Amino acid sequence: MGNGLFHQLLTPIGHSTGLSFLVGVIPIAVVLVLLGVVRAPAWISALSGLIVGLIEAIAGWQMPFHLAMSSIGEGMVFAVWPVMWIVWNAMWLYNLSQRTGAFAQFRDWMYRYATDDRRIQLLIIAFGFGALMEGIAGFGTPVAIASALLVGLGFPVLEAVTYALIFDTAPVAFGALGVPIVTLGSVTNLNVNALSSMVGRQLPIFAFILPFYVIVVMGGWKALKGAWPVALVGGLSYAVTQFAVANFLGPALPDVLAALVSLVCIVLFTRVWRPKDTNLFRSFVHLGAHNETAATVEGGSTGSLWRGWVPWLTVTGVVIVWTFLKIADIGQRKISWPGLNDQVYLTLYQKPYDAVWAFQPLATGTAILVAVILTALFLRAGWKTFWLAAADTWKQLVFPILTVMFIVGLAYLYNYSGMAYTLGVAVAALGSWFPFFSGFLGWIACFLSGSDTSSNALFGNLQVVAANRLHLNPVLMAATNSSGAVMSKMISPQNVTTGVSTGELRGKEGLVIRRTFWHSLVLTVLLGILVTLQAHVWSGMIPKP
Repeated sequence: MGNGLFHQLLTPIGHSTGLSFLVGVIPIAVVLVLLGVVRAPAWISALSGLIVGLIEAIAGWQMPFHLAMSSIGEGMVFAVWPVMWIVWNAMWLYNLSQRTGAFAQFRDWMYRYATDDRRIQLLIIAFGFGALMEGIAGFGTPVAIASALLVGLGFPVLEAVTYALIFDTAPVAFGALGVPIVTLGSVTNLNVNALSSMVGRQLPIFAFILPFYVIVVMGGWKALKGAWPVALVGGLSYAVTQFAVANFLGPALPDVLAALVSLVCIVLFTRVWRPKDTNLFRSFVHLGAHNETAATVEGGSTGSLWRGWVPWLTVTGVVIVWTFLKIADIGQRKISWPGLNDQVYLTLYQKPYDAVWAFQPLATGTAILVAVILTALFLRAGWKTFWLAAADTWKQLVFPILTVMFIVGLAYLYNYSGMAYTLGVAVAALGSWFPFFSGFLGWIACFLSGSDTSSNALFGNLQVVAANRLHLNPVLMAATNSSGAVMSKMISPQNVTTGVSTGELRGKEGLVIRRTFWHSLVLTVLLGILVTLQAHVWSGMIPKP
């Protein structure tokens, strides 16, 4: 422990990489088993995993108690600000749209002017609109809002959440206007545009596949047989745009532009073409039922269905302007975390581990709050409606906030104790198998933190170290960390607990994870095959560092 620092132990269990790995994954296994098998509420599962992780960090990895508690504390504060600050305001916007009738009008617009075919509704809402929300806010809000829209159109709740979660893989790496890729560049010292290009040569393949994949999940091959042309239009338009923007413009706009292009293409295409078997897949509910619902909502009116677009166009515009003017940087303060900053020695990288919390009073969540206020003004919502929507948000998010605090606290404990690097070193020791399994490093980190950004901060540099040792391209392996992370968003407790917060599945996150877990594994394995080919067969297509 020289120099007064806590030196992370990489193989503390019997001085064995394998044994240390097996013990290190126990807290993750506890969370998964409690959620998926025992079906415990997400906050209890996350707290249990955190307690097991704390015991292991102190007893196994020899971490001093005060450092362990301080790292958990930093993670919990980060979970509240900026993560749940973004989620809170996005959900407030959703609830305001509910109480003003705008949400019902958006749903009615979908039914009247877009389509009454469930397969096409799924592509417009969960794929296109969900990707747009991921590009702006992320952190589970696309799932919550998109699934609520699907339920409003008559989809069963569990199916709606499942579809929205699976679709939320394609846009995640470029979410929040490219923050995950920018973070990856900063921790690896690799060119951000090269990383953007590389991720843009992986995820568009999955974006192209997903419309076909989810339609088959929804209704089998019979459903795809009638709707494959619109799946082709939606998937191809999204994939081509995401590829082009990621490779030629950078990481900020691939999601927003790809989502908008895909939405426009799907809607225009279905103006001139419709499936011959729509009668077999017609929406569960009728427009008249929608209008009755809208009319009963405070302030609701079905005469002007354009009002349904006001909240979403407003938040899109505000966040894009906010980001490009770099308003979030105004008033930013970097706070050295008490008792933790530079008190841990990163054995793997041979340097002290900083612990700095960047407090941004004008973070993305604040931008969304501005959109909430503007939406209230545009829709002429009264003060009562405005604050009742805030009360709705509190009821929905009190347990998700606890869940996210516990799971991100566990993620930070993994980081500072060295447990995370033990897992990484074990995977990196796979040698020639590393390209196939490298995506699972991002998968593990995103499961813990719920964030592609946090996953990149944790394992991005480890991927580069392993790549250099194994004579692999560092840009490919770093990008794979980000692409692998997106595959576990659909099982991350943070993402799922926010995603179910608007409906009757609150507290039943395990049901959802049981449905999405195998899809997550299948997609990560497909990514592993792609990366192996890119590393050994198509290496000439990899951007230079």
